[in-house]
Amino acid sequence: MKEKVEAAIARIRPMLQADGGNVELIDVTDDGIVKVRLQGACAGCPMSQMTLKNGIERIIKETVPGVKTVESV
Repeated sequence: MKEKVEAAIARIRPMLQADGGNVELIDVTDDGIVKVRLQGACAGCPMSQMTLKNGIERIIKETVPGVKTVESV
């Protein structure tokens, strides 16, 4: 599952980089929790929680069956 999550993040990354941010995959747990770290402009952005849930999590859940949630660490 980790490889599929990395592939999904690779699709998302250019959109984040266009705004000066990035995302790093930290871990994928056996129970479907994806842990990521927002970087660059995304790390301090007041909209980062919306980006995480409405952007990153939505795309990963659509692409990778079994993912329950995406959390920022």
